[in-house]
Amino acid sequence: METGTICKYLTKIEQLEQLSEQEKGELKKVTEQFAFRSNDYYLSLIDWSDPDDPIRKIVIPQVRELKQWGRLDPSDEKSYTIMPGLEHKYNSTALLLVGNVCDGICRYCFRKRVFIEPQREYLRDIPAAMKYIEQHHEISNVLLTGGDPLVLTTSKLERIIRRLREIEHVQIIRIGTKIPAFNPYRIVDDAALLEMIEKYSTDSKKLYVMTHFIHPRELTDLAVKAVGLLHRAGAIVANQAPLIRGVNAEPAVLAKLLARLSFIGAVPYYIFQCRPALGNKAYTVPIEQGYEIVEQAKAQVSGLAKRIRFVMSHSSGKIEVIGKTEDFVYFKYHRAADDADSGRFLVFKCNPNACWLDDYEEVIHEYPASSPYRSYGPE
Repeated sequence: METGTICKYLTKIEQLEQLSEQEKGELKKVTEQFAFRSNDYYLSLIDWSDPDDPIRKIVIPQVRELKQWGRLDPSDEKSYTIMPGLEHKYNSTALLLVGNVCDGICRYCFRKRVFIEPQREYLRDIPAAMKYIEQHHEISNVLLTGGDPLVLTTSKLERIIRRLREIEHVQIIRIGTKIPAFNPYRIVDDAALLEMIEKYSTDSKKLYVMTHFIHPRELTDLAVKAVGLLHRAGAIVANQAPLIRGVNAEPAVLAKLLARLSFIGAVPYYIFQCRPALGNKAYTVPIEQGYEIVEQAKAQVSGLAKRIRFVMSHSSGKIEVIGKTEDFVYFKYHRAADDADSGRFLVFKCNPNACWLDDYEEVIHEYPASSPYRSYGPE
């Protein structure tokens, strides 16, 4: 595909000529529950002769998704929803679900509910959301997510960003997107998008683009070009990725991803524990195994590539996995829904099968945020 090409979208598993009729029949049962969507650009990255191809696992359904495990709202976003499409979990941050469509649907998506009930979850009353943000002076940064904000037309996205820039206390606007991986043509071919970023990413108030590259093969020449164009337009680019079984949950693969991201200036930011969303068991690595994978990957790269934090987006806050011994595992609230808990330090007895904080037994020790950090285990 060349620059200027319009991607062809596929939303039915029957459209995949690379699959046998038997495979289509089996996977249709999955897509009846969890939506499928991709495009010819991203599908071209798959080695169809390899059933374990990592790009395939990112976007092509698996029968194992039907295993009953997890829930539709694993981080309890509903508890922090002010109105449809507006969440206010952390004191200084508002989250706007500005759309209900992604260029492709990741099989491990933690917001599957958005595609199950597409007319219910996203932001429709933009003026009301802006009024709320305007009235809450503690909100200094706003994250645009969804659905993918860059699926919106540039004019519609600009209307939202322009309105946010009129609110003086909003300092940072973040755009969470997988478009640079799924469809870099959206960036490369849209001069208006880059002009809009240049207009609203100022010296004192930057626009951040939070990319979602999770495997080195997503970093094609075109994707790298798209990231470079975002830089030249004035955006700050940072990357966040979940740890996904069969995709990047190997130290060598993860290290290669982190290194290449640092080379192109998509700063490695977060590695997320895969959220226990319905259907996600096949993609989830236990926390303690994940910690070892992340640490082994970090050992292979330079300081610029190892700035990531390994975290889980728990209902109570963003919890960083900060250490492990033979007997104990250590967590810290990187950011808590209750500001008083930010920095709180937790010690649990190891549980190699734990995939979420809730899988651990009662906390062995905990230290409030005001306590000096201590690096020893239970007394």
